[in-house]
Amino acid sequence: KNQTAINEFILLGFSYGLQVQTLLYLVFLVTYMITITENAIIIFVVKRNHHLQKPMYYFLGNLSFLEIWYVSVTLPRLLFGFWSQSMSISFSSCMTQLYFFISLMCTECVLLAVMAYDRYLAVCHPLRYPAIMTHKLCFQLSILSWAGGFSISLVKVSFISRLTFCGPQVINHFFCDISPVLNLSCTDMSLAEKVDFALALVILLVPLLVIVFSYCCILSTILRMPSGQGRRKAFSTCTSHFTVVIIFFSATLFMYARPRRIHPFNLNKIVSVFYAVFTPALNPLIYCLRNKEVKEILRKII
Repeated sequence: KNQTAINEFILLGFSYGLQVQTLLYLVFLVTYMITITENAIIIFVVKRNHHLQKPMYYFLGNLSFLEIWYVSVTLPRLLFGFWSQSMSISFSSCMTQLYFFISLMCTECVLLAVMAYDRYLAVCHPLRYPAIMTHKLCFQLSILSWAGGFSISLVKVSFISRLTFCGPQVINHFFCDISPVLNLSCTDMSLAEKVDFALALVILLVPLLVIVFSYCCILSTILRMPSGQGRRKAFSTCTSHFTVVIIFFSATLFMYARPRRIHPFNLNKIVSVFYAVFTPALNPLIYCLRNKEVKEILRKII
């Protein structure tokens, strides 16, 4: 009762010397520009080339669009902090950043599951695939991904925003993430923590189960194929997506599918840099390097 509620936080970010901060600023700036460029190119190529008007590339365009906003939620604010040395952020801005970051992450979970289902139909039911995976169904699945991600995040952030936050007002992170924000609460946060943990398990484990089931069926179908060339072709259509799934879910499960209090904050920042900054830059490279159609079209454009 003697504590005063605060309406502004200070993002600690990366508190190193000036030379290290300058180096980090350049690394993050270049990474941000590369990420935006790569994903914009994929969207442009998918939209403008009639050879890529397929469900797989429709969902890839959705993923690229998501990645652009995903990095834009955190990196511009971090770069501004490096430049101005001002790391303060208002309560409303912090909650807004938290909401959009978690929304986009939850959307990516569902979208990766949808892409796994698409690969399952393409490999296991190739004759029925065009009749099942219609343009209407693709649109409905993409809407489901976005609506589901933003709805679950709304519930999470609504519980967190009701808490009262007192001093110290320092967030040991480079953006407003759930764990460091929750630990600044001076009121009982058990309900918000339980709701967040339960929804994190739902949004992570349900898509992950869909992905595991899809790939078990895909692997079983590939192993039964009589032709070695057919097996290689079927396997090559799935490896890029499977690589992205492993990278994304290994980081997010580590960060969000366990109790908040056992998180070491410095480790949080390192893992967060990996999945919030570098993974969106790696994903387009993984898809393009493993996809002959995209590589061939990009070669012609260049």
